[in-house]
Amino acid sequence: MAITLSTLQNMHSKGEKIAVLTCYDATFAQVLETAGVEMLLVGDSLGMVLQGHSSTLPVSLDDIAYHTACVARGAKQAFIVADMPFGTSQVSPEKTFEHAARLMAAGAHMVKLEGGAVMVDTISFLTQRGIPVFAHIGLTPQSVNQLGGYRVQGKDDKAAQRLLNDAHEVEQAGAGMLLLEAIPALLGAEITANSGIPTIGIGAGAGCSGQVLVLHDMLDIYPGKKARFVKNYLQGANSISDAITRYVAEVKSGAFPAKEHSF
Repeated sequence: MAITLSTLQNMHSKGEKIAVLTCYDATFAQVLETAGVEMLLVGDSLGMVLQGHSSTLPVSLDDIAYHTACVARGAKQAFIVADMPFGTSQVSPEKTFEHAARLMAAGAHMVKLEGGAVMVDTISFLTQRGIPVFAHIGLTPQSVNQLGGYRVQGKDDKAAQRLLNDAHEVEQAGAGMLLLEAIPALLGAEITANSGIPTIGIGAGAGCSGQVLVLHDMLDIYPGKKARFVKNYLQGANSISDAITRYVAEVKSGAFPAKEHSF
């Protein structure tokens, strides 16, 4: 049975954890789906792990559309989310709709866009016209130059309250899911407890509705320094499939993320 947004909403309501990984091609779409990953994110992280860029900023709409179509051809049941790359959602709601519609036509079931309260009008415009939105708050990599680097967000009371407000506002605007990146675990749990929609964490603690990692990070095949929230699941595994199955099991049980993967 195909996994839908309603499926994920029901999992959130029941307290059943959602396993998410990034995915960029048809082969891995099949592997991840077979291992029990419910949701595949065609992330703009492909700019770094596939294209060799130093950030996500050079990724184009053409890139995401191409990889979304690849994933859609490989996945039979998983829920597919496509990232809105830099410059495609920081425009008018009408123009953002055009960009999002192209990703939906490529095979996405939902689009992800970065930003909190500032994106409320855009989120409302898209969802009223049939495009489900996965809102992304906390550390937003497309704003890395403005944020001054890849830093934990929401560390003081004022910043935490701003993220709580952002979460509420994007949900009220119609967002169907919420990504929380690099925020204190207690704040991630508080946002989730106050949210009527599923929250997916990456460096946001075990209290979220589900977890996501970049595939190349959790298989430890992307060179360079890894973020604190990354765990190498290929270590001790018999195969890539086994590593992914272990990841799913630990997300489901709440074993991942542990304290050492949280802020």
